[in-house]
Amino acid sequence: MSAAIILTAVLGGGVLLIARRIFSKRKSVKLLCFPTGMMRGKTIIVTGANCGIGKATAAELLKLQARVIMACRDLGKAEEAAVEIKKTAGPDQGEVVIKHLDLASLKSVHSFCEEIIKEEPKIDVLINNAGLYQCPYSRTEEGFEMQLGVNHLGHFLLTHLLLDLLKTSAPSRIVVVSSKLYKYGHINFDDLNSTADYNKGFCYSQSKLANLLFTRELARRLDGTDVTVNALTPGIVRTNLGRHVRIPFLARPLFKLVSWMFFKSPLEGAQTPLYLACSPEVDGVTGKCFANCEEEVLQPKATDDQAAQRLWTLSEEMVGLRK
Repeated sequence: MSAAIILTAVLGGGVLLIARRIFSKRKSVKLLCFPTGMMRGKTIIVTGANCGIGKATAAELLKLQARVIMACRDLGKAEEAAVEIKKTAGPDQGEVVIKHLDLASLKSVHSFCEEIIKEEPKIDVLINNAGLYQCPYSRTEEGFEMQLGVNHLGHFLLTHLLLDLLKTSAPSRIVVVSSKLYKYGHINFDDLNSTADYNKGFCYSQSKLANLLFTRELARRLDGTDVTVNALTPGIVRTNLGRHVRIPFLARPLFKLVSWMFFKSPLEGAQTPLYLACSPEVDGVTGKCFANCEEEVLQPKATDDQAAQRLWTLSEEMVGLRK
């Protein structure tokens, strides 16, 4: 037996053992069951709706007869996803609208919002789902570090530009997809754009912490408007979000096995976004974070009002809302 085979077996056994210890306590996810037609007449924007959690969320909303606006960077993939989800949604389904939105371009965000405001009389729910995870160093069209730009700043501007429409559509909801990996980041106000140093893991965690602080400050600013905003952490889900993470060739089959054994499916990962978008249980609830359809206790750094207000001001400056 070659040394490579022995090493692979040892590593594989170790990976499975660690995965079992980490994920063995994960309960099976109970799928939500809302009445058919519950979201009839509702218009919902889902960013990044062509794959993963976003696609699964869009599919379930379509089954509930919502008008789903799939806001996606790749129109070709969005059209393929739309065909697929319409086939599985059944005869009494809602409507799918595909719109181009590149969150790495503030110009694209402005264009998207101009179209929505011109064409849509109301928006009932905005789901800020799209995101990047540990991508190689790159910058957005305006020069922002890519993960910060897409995960936080793009959605920050998108939400701001649609706020008036959301207010006139009230009661309405904003849903922000964050991550438990926020725990490993902090807001580096001295170098928010990571110009001095780039650590892909830290930058992702920083952007997800920014999502939570944004949610908290936005909820404070929307008090009394009947527009609610809540965040969620979906857990570890089998999606292509981790496509930039390099897995050694020999370990890929083992990793795939582990993911199928212990990670959530996209449909399971979509349950909390669906809950926050649809459930009457969260009517009037705002400024919170949820996991597995239950309120989650956050670390103090994610509930720091001073940091949230400081980040808000800096974000306004970065996206051109404050001169």
